[in-house]
Amino acid sequence: MTVTRFAPSPTGHLHVGNIRTALHNWLLAHKSGGRFLLRIDDTDAERSREEYVEAIRADLAWLGLTIDGEQRQSARAPIYQDAFERLRAAGRVYRCYETAQELELKRKIQLGRGLPPIYDRAGLALDDADHARFAYQGVAPHWRFKLDHGEPIEWLDGIRGRQHFEPAQLSDPVVRRADGSWLYMLPSAIDDIEMGVTDVLRGEDHVSNTAAQTQMFTALGAEPPRFAHEALLVGREGKLSKRLGSLSVGALRDSGIEPQAVTALLARLGTSLPVEPIADIAVLANSFDLSTFGRAPARFDEAKLERLNHAIVHQLSYAEVADRLPAGMSEAAWLAVRPNLETVADATDWWQVIAGPVAAPALNEDDRRFLAEAAAHLAWSDDPWGALTGALKQATGRKGKSLFMPLRQALTGRDHGPDMHALLPLIGEKEARQRLERAAAG
Repeated sequence: MTVTRFAPSPTGHLHVGNIRTALHNWLLAHKSGGRFLLRIDDTDAERSREEYVEAIRADLAWLGLTIDGEQRQSARAPIYQDAFERLRAAGRVYRCYETAQELELKRKIQLGRGLPPIYDRAGLALDDADHARFAYQGVAPHWRFKLDHGEPIEWLDGIRGRQHFEPAQLSDPVVRRADGSWLYMLPSAIDDIEMGVTDVLRGEDHVSNTAAQTQMFTALGAEPPRFAHEALLVGREGKLSKRLGSLSVGALRDSGIEPQAVTALLARLGTSLPVEPIADIAVLANSFDLSTFGRAPARFDEAKLERLNHAIVHQLSYAEVADRLPAGMSEAAWLAVRPNLETVADATDWWQVIAGPVAAPALNEDDRRFLAEAAAHLAWSDDPWGALTGALKQATGRKGKSLFMPLRQALTGRDHGPDMHALLPLIGEKEARQRLERAAAG
């Protein structure tokens, strides 16, 4: 069974870049009837907030990304400690004491000599006396994972193809801080093992992390999952971040964007498949294929999202939106105004047009006489609009815009809008006649 995971840090609200990763993992799992897990990476106690955890869950639920299991890293410290002790006993983690300033100076010297700025493994040369001296001085160590330089690191990436890294060209990654807290890479690998994750789909900025993590899996006696790294999503200002509030899921929701529009766009952004207003997420899952992903950054276009949203809104049934419509608005009214909506919230304006009151427009004398005649000719039938315009055309000789525009303005207070064949029966005979008479009176 395919098992994927989404592992956000609750340090801010999710933006569309995060959601794209979550969505793609959900689609990858559900295409084959697998499981999609949520892992809250909340080991950063200072920056993590419970309100963001709740927001993450709410955003995923709004998008229809059902969760098949959830874990929180803050509750898994004993598991990490046990794995760490096993690595320590095997000589795969070691103590280091350099400050950030000392490491930066080393990097500058290496760059100045034309060498790659990787850690020089000075910590491996320390003996028991050195460690005792640091302890006496009150300097706690941080810990690095010792990469095995014996053979290259290779894997077949689901998007990027064959990947090859020489471990000697990589820094041994820091996995634990001096205060005992964990950095990202080791707990993530431990969790993937413990949670049975089979596929890790994430951004290409994690490729070098994957190179180190493949050795962590092996050192812990586990087979690495299948990895795939997709090109990053960019916006108008470059790389997306949590600071771009306008692209947060909550902001999109509040602006009237439907969840189906978000999933329809993000499911195929960066692939060779066409972006279409597909409201059924199961259809998106069935067509999801890593082989369609390209290597170029995928650009998030808010205008394209808005166009998709319009198309999605025009597909929504009354049952899907009834709880968001104004009181009293019927299914017939929804179907009448739906083709003219950009967001579901716009239905409120058109319901006001139907239910009234409507301000009488300022018209010239000829149009007012015409509307007085319209009030006299108004007769109810299965198609009152067709009957009215047909009678007025014959009686007045008007046609085209001169026939239809004054009627629309008097009946709706607008120059454009839904089809009057559908709208007039909703307004009703009595209200329609009163609107025509008021407009005729000026």
